[in-house]
Amino acid sequence: MLRAFTARRIAAAAAYGGGGITALGGITFGLVVVEAKLARRMITATPNGDPPVADGLYGGTLGGAPLSLVMIGDSTAAGLGVHTPDETPAALLAAGLSAIADRPVRLTNVARSGSRSQALRGQVDRALQARPDIAVIMIGGNDVTGRVPPAESVRHLADAVERLRARGSHVVVGTCPDLGTVKPLMQPLRFIARRASRQLAAAQTIAAVERGARSVSLGDLLGREFAADPRSMFSEDRYHPSARGYASACAAVLPSMASALGLEPDVGDLLGDGVLPVYLAAAEAAELSGTEVRGASVEGKERGPRGRWATLLRRRTVTTDDTSPTPATHDPA
Repeated sequence: MLRAFTARRIAAAAAYGGGGITALGGITFGLVVVEAKLARRMITATPNGDPPVADGLYGGTLGGAPLSLVMIGDSTAAGLGVHTPDETPAALLAAGLSAIADRPVRLTNVARSGSRSQALRGQVDRALQARPDIAVIMIGGNDVTGRVPPAESVRHLADAVERLRARGSHVVVGTCPDLGTVKPLMQPLRFIARRASRQLAAAQTIAAVERGARSVSLGDLLGREFAADPRSMFSEDRYHPSARGYASACAAVLPSMASALGLEPDVGDLLGDGVLPVYLAAAEAAELSGTEVRGASVEGKERGPRGRWATLLRRRTVTTDDTSPTPATHDPA
């Protein structure tokens, strides 16, 4: 009962904009502002420049018509923090998908560093020109740091998913990462950032699954590894993932992409009670990185008395070596 109550509270607060960084006041807010400025100064002291451009054809020597993959979102989707195109998450996913499908993949990355969810409309406009078979959306961190109400962020995400699905594209959403893992953040900012991040992630999951997409909880980007070895999992700015960090995230996202396209069966460890109301699955996924939430049905019905049915799944992820592209298979656009 307590677990269900907590999940309802998290999901309701996320959906309607309560809590998080927007709910602070007085001395606490002043302290957080000072800490945020210090953290930002430390992060921006190591400029990253623009992320590498990885657009092009992967697996060009393979037969068959290319699958179209589009990457949408913020700096994590764009690949800020790494130095070569093959290290970006878009390239890792394109190469991995090509290997699983045994056919070429045409990658188009419309993600832009610094984007908040309101930028999704323009990005989807550009993405649809590529006629995507599958779209991966990673966004949310800038909404949290910009104190955008979760309800506003989720409206933009829901619209993006609906438009992509209406054009026949499968959609996988990598939910908001846990900003509480960022090294320069101190308490209480670290706690507040974690709470706001997970709240938004839960709301993103509900919005995505309700509209026919799958979500993958990036959370702290498979946080045990990040917490145990932040020097290798974060890039030089101590905010964006390193090549190894992106590879860990892609290892969680790639199986969901393959399953959405029917290239691999829905294999993995069912969590919770197997099929749950989506708000319960969303709350659990926000607390457990690397988990997928997708729509389900019970006795042929997609909805129950407490909303959309969903399945919470932890997949058997591929190794990072399996997602690494080789230069010979990548033809730049």
